[in-house]
Amino acid sequence: MDKEGGFVNRPPLLDGSNYDYWRSRMSAFLKSIDSKTWKAVLKGWEHPVALDEDGNRTKFLKPEEEWTVDEDELALGNSKALNALYNGVEKNMFRLIKQCTVAKDAWEILKIAHEGTTKVKSAKIQLLTTKFESLKMLEDEII
Repeated sequence: MDKEGGFVNRPPLLDGSNYDYWRSRMSAFLKSIDSKTWKAVLKGWEHPVALDEDGNRTKFLKPEEEWTVDEDELALGNSKALNALYNGVEKNMFRLIKQCTVAKDAWEILKIAHEGTTKVKSAKIQLLTTKFESLKMLEDEII
């Protein structure tokens, strides 16, 4: 597949060692589905809740058959994104996100698992900087 290019109708596969490549390809794949799908990853999605008599939000989830057209479309965008993410990871990666019902949560779990938190990123950058600064040419090496 690498020599011939990817599939336009199938998400790229994250195998645990290709996260940077996968992230770029997956974001393009999700955007190609439709804008609501990619926005579900960026903004997240919340299950619609029922309103009381005064029009205030309650803590009770709204039954799917009572969703508005807009609520239905947002839920569909989340479902498409979650489906692509589920199908775009191998079995071990799937175990990390299988409990997710919101695409943004799954995306963030995969991001943290492969990139780490801000502290981890800073530590990695400092380590690489130190290694780079300590590089020296040996006497028998040439440019």
